[in-house]
Order: sequence, then structure tokens, then C-alpha cells
Amino acid sequence: MNATRQPADHLLYSADEDDLRATVRAFLSEAASATSILARIETDEPYAHQVWVTLAHEIGLAGLPIVEEAGGAGATWREVAVVAEEIGRTVAPLPYLGTVLATATLLGTPQRPDTLDLLAAIAAGPTLTTLAVPLTASPTGGIATTVDADGLELTGTVNAVADLAPAQRILVPAQTADGSVGVYLVDADSDGVGIELVTSLDLTRPIAALRLRSAPATLLVHGHDAEAALRRALSVGAAILAAEQVGIAAYCLDSTVEYVKTRYQFGRPVGSYQAVKHRLAELHVNLGQARAAARYAVSCVAEADRDAPIAVSVAQAFCSRTALQAAEEAIQLHGGIGFTWEHPAHLYLKRAKADQLALGSAEAHHATLATLLDLPA
Repeated sequence: MNATRQPADHLLYSADEDDLRATVRAFLSEAASATSILARIETDEPYAHQVWVTLAHEIGLAGLPIVEEAGGAGATWREVAVVAEEIGRTVAPLPYLGTVLATATLLGTPQRPDTLDLLAAIAAGPTLTTLAVPLTASPTGGIATTVDADGLELTGTVNAVADLAPAQRILVPAQTADGSVGVYLVDADSDGVGIELVTSLDLTRPIAALRLRSAPATLLVHGHDAEAALRRALSVGAAILAAEQVGIAAYCLDSTVEYVKTRYQFGRPVGSYQAVKHRLAELHVNLGQARAAARYAVSCVAEADRDAPIAVSVAQAFCSRTALQAAEEAIQLHGGIGFTWEHPAHLYLKRAKADQLALGSAEAHHATLATLLDLPA
């Protein structure tokens, strides 16, 4: 554990973060309403492309953590987490997680002109880049890859990749001839590159399989530097995902509280019944704890704190459970309407359940904590 602890107010949102939250929330409330999302997931194009272009390019959210010399804002992962929290509140079908993973990978590699060019393309917005790892990959697991590199050609398959379908550029971890891991850049429209959408529980975050057959690639980094960059990217992604889970839980709690205030049964608001109050009070307490855990995890990865592995596993294990609890309570306490396809509650339940398995399950993070803290089996 790190002997130097941050003050308690370090977990509070800054004025700049509050302004950023207000901007993103105001935009998404109009551009990604529940009605529009419900209509979109019924189509062959679930991603809100124009919404993403506005957020990433015009508002500049894709370039938040990217260094200023590459056209980014030079912010930290704390600001990125604020955006993820607001996206979680709307479960908007936006390729934000994939962008975060790709950006974190590139930021973790030696900053050369080609890397800065890639970061500049991400910051500019229109060029979407994602990291080809399974959504279930854990930041605490080994860097395993199912893709082999033969010189500068890649062959293999990566299943269950988030935000792959709309990507123009793909960062692919592959095993090199000497047995080490390298990170390669692949253009999605190159020969030998196949992208196959697969059925996903979460309709607002489609997953796809990447199939490579002698696909041309560019080696960006290999060996120890590549493994370190990938581990850090997955750790950052897990922390940002915890913030998204906080947003899911916050929306579910807020919307449920508003509903039970106005829904009457036997001449009384449903929210006036003690049993309902207790359930929502417990969720409120859990949400506060989840937000603190997520904020601390994001702060740790932003500052490369030595407590980051512990903080990230704590946040993921707790926030994933809280988000699912909130989504389940929302459906039950909304009564009959909460079980309908027309109500957005099912979108939050599916996103919360899918997030619970993403970037390491709660069980995997518990096992990691046991190892890090030297707990007995």
C-alpha cells in the first residue's frame, strides 16, 4: 500500500468536471433520449454515429486524455470518467469504451511520431480506433493473444470485441516470432480483415469477432513495452467502466425515486411504503460507496499510483454489483411498466449485466484482491 494518502476532498468533483458533466448531460438528454435509443436498437445500425461525431469531434471528448502536442486536451482519466458516468446514465450506444482502451494503449507506449499521429487522429474525432481484446479480458490476467504475427501479416481471431464494428483502425495484440507480444495497427478495410457481428445481451454495446487472415499490419510496439501498455490500458478501462456503472446505478435510482413518488396504490404513493423506502435507501448508500470507489480508482490510474491495482479491483467488484442491483430494483419498483419492451429499464439491466462480465468479473477481481492483499484461500 502507498504510505502517502490523498486528502478526502481529492475524490470530489472539481468545478471543471461539474461543467463538463453539465455539458455532456445536456447534450445527451436531447441527442440520445430513451425513445431514440429504443428505436435505434431495432435497426441494423445500433450506434448513434452522428451523436458520436458531435461528442468526439465538435465537443472534443475523444481527445480529453490525449496530450496537447497531439491535438488533445491534455486532461486526465478523471475527466474521462465523468464522461463515462454520463454515458452510463443514458446507456447511449457510443463507442466510448473502445476509444478509451485504444487511447490508453497508445499513451502507454513510447511517444514516437507515428504514435502521436495515431493519437492526433483519435483526438480529431472522425477516425475511430479500438483495441482488439475480448470484452471479458481482465487487467489482472496474463497478456494472452489468439493472433499470430508472420512478419507484418496477422492471422487469427479475437472474439467479443467491443466497438469493433464502426472502427476504421484496430490495435491488435499478437504473438511475434520470438514469442513476445506486439501491438499492431490494422486498417479495418484492408484485405484479410473480417468483422462479424455476434449476438450480444447488451444491445447498446454490440460486440463483434475480428477475423484476420494474412492481414497487413504495422508494428507499433513489442516486448515488455507492449505488455506494459496493454496491462495499463485494461486497468484504465476497468476504472472507466466502474464510472460508467456508477452512472447506470445513479440513473436507475433517480428514475425509480421519481416514479414511486407519483405512482399511487391504495390511495398512497408507492414510495410512502416503508419496504420501498428501505430498498431505495440501501441502494442510495451503495451508490455513494460505489462512486467513492470508482473515483479513487480513476484517481489512482490517472496518477499512476501504486495502489491502482487494488483500487481498480475494489471498484470493479463493488460497482458492477451496485449497477446490477440498481437496474433490478428499477424494473421491480416500476411495476408492470418496468417489464415492458417500450420502457428503457431493460436497457439498463442488460448493460449492467454485460458490464459485470466486462474487463474482469467480480469473482476475478475478488481473487486478484486476495492475491494482492495476501489473504488466505
